[in-house]
Amino acid sequence: MRGLEEEFIPSTPGKLKDKTYYSVNRQFHRCFTSTSTMFLWALFLIALTASYLSFQSFMDSGTRYLSSTRGSLQWEKQVRDSAQIHRVNGMSVLVTGAAGFVGSHVSIALKKRGDGVVGLDNFNNYYDPSLKKARKNLLNSQNIFIVEGDINDMRMLAKLFDIVAFTHVMHLAAQAGVRYAMENPQSYVHSNIAGLVTLLEACKNANPQPAIVWASSSSVYGLNEKVPFSESDRTDQPASLYAATKKAGEEITHTYNHIYGLSITGLRFFTVYGPWGRPDMAYFSFTRNILQGKPITVYRGKNRVDLARDFTYIDDVVKGCVGSLDTAGKSTGSGGKKRGPALYRIFNLGNTSPVTVPMMVGMLEKHLKVKAKKHVLDMPGNGDVPFTHANISFARKELGYKPTTDLQTGLRKFVRWYLSYYGYSQEKSVK
Repeated sequence: MRGLEEEFIPSTPGKLKDKTYYSVNRQFHRCFTSTSTMFLWALFLIALTASYLSFQSFMDSGTRYLSSTRGSLQWEKQVRDSAQIHRVNGMSVLVTGAAGFVGSHVSIALKKRGDGVVGLDNFNNYYDPSLKKARKNLLNSQNIFIVEGDINDMRMLAKLFDIVAFTHVMHLAAQAGVRYAMENPQSYVHSNIAGLVTLLEACKNANPQPAIVWASSSSVYGLNEKVPFSESDRTDQPASLYAATKKAGEEITHTYNHIYGLSITGLRFFTVYGPWGRPDMAYFSFTRNILQGKPITVYRGKNRVDLARDFTYIDDVVKGCVGSLDTAGKSTGSGGKKRGPALYRIFNLGNTSPVTVPMMVGMLEKHLKVKAKKHVLDMPGNGDVPFTHANISFARKELGYKPTTDLQTGLRKFVRWYLSYYGYSQEKSVK
């Protein structure tokens, strides 16, 4: 081992460097050595950090792939688990619009009885998305997985049908609302026509083909003055673009039934209301404005006649939806080819007891214990119709459909939910 004195030995024998030269050289050497070492260490640390970050990024990407990314292994497992059937002769159902009002209720009803349910929703901002997210959390608590996506995404739909052999599709995704069509007509064509066709194409190509139940609307009756509305009545006088897209949907589904053997059931909903409802509906917005002390606008028809609606409670509509799924015959096509005639049906799902809008407001006032500030105006030409009234004899016969909740009872349940969800106490709601 070399001692410190060996460092004084000259590099050339016989020549001894003087002490001053050595001292300066030693300092320079130490400085150079120290700087080089620090530089090397810095390079090493930079390389190590870069390697760590690259590895972390790789691990994060891998984790995302394994955990939540659409199409990942974990995502596929979540879809399969949610679609698992837990009852004898149960069904596996793809519910579109699952984070919506009717969709969330139908999904929970199916899951509770042991059917497999996979939800699909695009969580658009037509109304407050936080309410849709809250419904999603409610469904997640029931072990229902919701895929976030658009029904116009054919690749996604094909992937879902590749993962799960759905026996049924409950198609409830749509652009809703009559008046909004005057502001954003393209959204109705995108969702209610193009989206419907995309979904039907996916169902047509699936093997096995699922039976389809989908939401039409009482709006298809349009300017029809014959009451109550029956499924056989004329529906060629739509009063709104929304109604026109739903009527187009009925014609399109009939075509796919005829050509490809898809089993299809259309449901004409009549003013569905209840807990977890849509904020754009009159009963919902009236409740909000009454509690906030804001005026509400109540429209009336020609000759100062009150508007009337066949208000139908959500639980009754759910029973009609489930009954339609239970009685839907199997599709007869395979690989996009029809092998025989398939079932095609349309049902009214209403309450059969129309109530005027002023009477509905009076019921809200009673349950909220607050008097409404009303502005009464003539109905503008925005697509609304003066009345709706369902004839449900066909649904009663074929589905055993029998609504049991009157408007007074249903609004009481809605108000109870509203006050709880939005953080009101009964005392707080009283002005």
